[in-house]
Amino acid sequence: MELAPDSSTIADVAPQKSRPRKALAILQRTWVRYAALALLGLAIHFPALPGELIWDDTFLARDNPFIRSPVLVFEAFRHHLLLDSLSMHYRPVQNMSYMLDYFFWNTDTYGFHLSNVLWHVGSGLLLFALLQRLLPGLIGPALSTSPNSENNSSKFSSLIAFFLALIWVVHPVHSAAVDYISGRADSLAFFFAAGAWLLLLAARSRSGALARTACYTLAAFSLLLALCSRESACMWVVVFLFHLFGFEKKFSRRAKLFVLGGCLAVVGIYAGLRQLPERRPGPGPTNDWAAPVRAVLMLRALGDYGRLMVFPSNLHMERTVVNTEATQSRFEWRRTIESEYLTVTGLLVLAGLIAGAMRKGPGRSLRFFGGAWFVLAYLPTSNVVDLNATVAEHWLYFPSVGFILFVAGCLAELPRRALRVAATAACLAVVGLSARSYVRSGDWLTNEIFYTRTLQAGGGSIRVVLNLGQVYAAKGEYHHAEMLYRRALQLCPSYLMASNNLADALYRQGKIDEADRTFREASAAAPEARKEYPRTWVAVLNVAKMRIEANDTPGALEILVKARRDYPGVWRLISLESELLRKTQGPDAALLSVEEFARDNWWHIEAALAIGKLYAEKNDVAKAEAAFRQVSRLDIHDVNGLNQTALLRINQHRFEEACAIQRRAIARQPDEPRQYLILSDILEKMGRGDEARAALAQVQHLQSLVKTQSSMSSDMLAN
Repeated sequence: MELAPDSSTIADVAPQKSRPRKALAILQRTWVRYAALALLGLAIHFPALPGELIWDDTFLARDNPFIRSPVLVFEAFRHHLLLDSLSMHYRPVQNMSYMLDYFFWNTDTYGFHLSNVLWHVGSGLLLFALLQRLLPGLIGPALSTSPNSENNSSKFSSLIAFFLALIWVVHPVHSAAVDYISGRADSLAFFFAAGAWLLLLAARSRSGALARTACYTLAAFSLLLALCSRESACMWVVVFLFHLFGFEKKFSRRAKLFVLGGCLAVVGIYAGLRQLPERRPGPGPTNDWAAPVRAVLMLRALGDYGRLMVFPSNLHMERTVVNTEATQSRFEWRRTIESEYLTVTGLLVLAGLIAGAMRKGPGRSLRFFGGAWFVLAYLPTSNVVDLNATVAEHWLYFPSVGFILFVAGCLAELPRRALRVAATAACLAVVGLSARSYVRSGDWLTNEIFYTRTLQAGGGSIRVVLNLGQVYAAKGEYHHAEMLYRRALQLCPSYLMASNNLADALYRQGKIDEADRTFREASAAAPEARKEYPRTWVAVLNVAKMRIEANDTPGALEILVKARRDYPGVWRLISLESELLRKTQGPDAALLSVEEFARDNWWHIEAALAIGKLYAEKNDVAKAEAAFRQVSRLDIHDVNGLNQTALLRINQHRFEEACAIQRRAIARQPDEPRQYLILSDILEKMGRGDEARAALAQVQHLQSLVKTQSSMSSDMLAN
């Protein structure tokens, strides 16, 4: 006798079997995959969002004059990225992205960090879209023997594209390009280059001539934006052309030649734009390494990159693969090469790339293309030419895609059953990499945390030591700062910034004689050292300030006049000299150098403000107002020009106009107590006592908020 099945048991089991299927069905939806990429990309970089300005962030996201107003969009194309530097970086689009942040966020670093993460997430989404278009042609042969191979190829390639893009998005090696505001150039170049590739592919699928032309035009424009974001975008062109002529079968020969011509035309336009900035002497002397040493460094860099891609445990800025003993002589080089495991690792990575590309099998096309992508993108930063470092984690931002594709091509050789194990391993890899990225993102929270952890991880370069010393100096811990500055000078005795900072720390501790001697030694060495290091004029500036504090104004002026000849176009030297001239000889004497500087640098907001104040002191109201209007145009959030114009109106007893102008200043800085104090003073002069008291009450409210927020921030950092 057969028993009827227990209906309650069936009801319990059925949902359990259907849940995994439902989850898989949901994951098959393309929009869910895009959402997963975006959400995970945002989540793992969340710790860095409230982070401080670190390293070059101070200039690029705060002091940068070219991000403060949309009127400076085209001016950004006429300058290198860093004004007071020897670097040749030409990245106007990076400045334009900061301009957008400054427009919406002012100087709130949270917004700048959020934009960095969004650019990275956007790059990951475009990578997913691009891989969905490219992978069918690269892994299609692996599925050609199965039934419904075309349909399977499309589904399988989409799933593979998702996992590859996901691994790329969460990989912690990209932290320096995402969590570091100044590292945004990598994601910008990636975003616009991948967009250009997709637009080109979209153009081929358009039947209408107008739509196709629009896609081609947008693709060219997007490529130009990528090139103006970062120089490495040139390698995107190389990788794209390699795929076009080596793997793309849907383009005719005529179409390929047409695309090649378009790429060369865009690169030519970019080369022309690079001629706009002023010529610079270059980034100092070359290393002058012999060919065998350079080859070893290339292998070490390859080994370091391969290790970071597989096991990204020790992540930090200021990496290096240079062994100073090995570069002293051929004997030392031969003695140490055998003990350099990075060199051996590099050889293994190179051998693996070659063997994988040569091995026949269903994943060969993917391995060959991925390996070529990685090598082509790696070569410019492989130490084949001198750069500002021997290795850098953010240099893997673009090459890492090729490495991931190569690994995927190797996994394609596995049997069908083993692929399930590989899929499980990929999921575990995503979890592990995400956790490492989340932890690494916390390194960028404050300057002290960043530099301390960098030193602990092995990034003990002179710049890290010097910057940590500046952190302690800013906190008033000059004794700790002094020790770090002396350590920096042990690493590089000729580094004038370290000497200058050491002298400043000594001076603030009351060690006047040693500070004066150190300042003078740094000032004497500055003219020669400026050929190798930027900002050597700071030593001269500090010597002049010491003369001022000693009430030796003529001596300070003599130093500054000579410095202005040695260092033409340095605003801080000109500004201090003009201030001394104003105090001793009047505004007319001060105006000469300031106006000369402003004629050559019309975009310089501090110079325009100084001119306005000098004309106001001369009672030349018309010229003062014109200068203050220029200040307001050059910085959409600046209030100094409006404050000074309101002051002019008060002196003219035009209180209504002064009140209206000051309210505009408050609209620009609604959280700044000083603006309400000025408004209160104006209202008091107008006899509107109640409104003046209301403005003062707002001052007290804002000051209490600042104290509360400062206390909360201190508690959070302490915990």
